[in-house]
Amino acid sequence: MHAAAFSASRAWSEKEFADLLTQPGTFVLGDMRSFIMIRTVLDEAEVLTLATDPEKRRQGLAKATLHQGERQAAAQGATTVFLEVAEDNTPAIALYTASGYRQIGRRPGYYVPKDGAPVAALVLRKSLTTT
Repeated sequence: MHAAAFSASRAWSEKEFADLLTQPGTFVLGDMRSFIMIRTVLDEAEVLTLATDPEKRRQGLAKATLHQGERQAAAQGATTVFLEVAEDNTPAIALYTASGYRQIGRRPGYYVPKDGAPVAALVLRKSLTTT
């Protein structure tokens, strides 16, 4: 499903997923429709990937999966979550913004699509604590 969800870029290999899952604090939640992989270190979490089956998009699955991942990260002690998103990925940016993420940085040329020029990543952050 990751390959289908990221067809315009290089999808991660099975080995890359397996290697990430050996790292302490890394977990995956979801199902064959949508899943999230997050790594927590001390009080910070990072969304490593969030993928939704292209045929299941626009049904709220990514939002539900994201919020489930945030709850699990918070349960593991994270108070802040970060992620990177391609600056041309308008649907994902809308999801993250509506979910409370705010841009804190930009990484030029971070993503390299299969066909095209490199695309910057927006670095987003969200507090997992209530103020």
